[in-house]
Amino acid sequence: MAARSAASAVFRTAFRPRHNPLLSSRFASLQTRLLSQETRQAIDKAVESAPVVLFMKGTPEMPQCGFSRASIQILGLQGVNPAKFTAFNVLEDEELRSGIKEYSEWPTIPQLYVDKEFIGGTDILMSMHQDGSLAKLLEEKDVLVPAE
Repeated sequence: MAARSAASAVFRTAFRPRHNPLLSSRFASLQTRLLSQETRQAIDKAVESAPVVLFMKGTPEMPQCGFSRASIQILGLQGVNPAKFTAFNVLEDEELRSGIKEYSEWPTIPQLYVDKEFIGGTDILMSMHQDGSLAKLLEEKDVLVPAE
């Protein structure tokens, strides 16, 4: 019995999938190539359209999922200046919905960009909100409503 357990442990170890950076980079470049140049340029333009850009399901006024709603609430609590913010509803365009995931190499929506830099999804926003790093980032990027 012990020999059998040892043999099965060796088998599991020998055939366990391993992270291969060379293979991962090949797949990443393949995935990048699947994103059409036209879609990539449209997303580039969208990311550059405002200092704070959120790709979400629905609109800020009517989020269509809880994660999008939470992201909008976090940005509101942080005091993001509406004049420096724009949102794109991925439900209106299937190419945008799938393209943004390839563009950022992030599998979920919503996705936040600040000053053309991908920040993350709702889980990252929540964590940054809680530890204060989101407030610091938004202040450094000068995207908050001016203090009176």
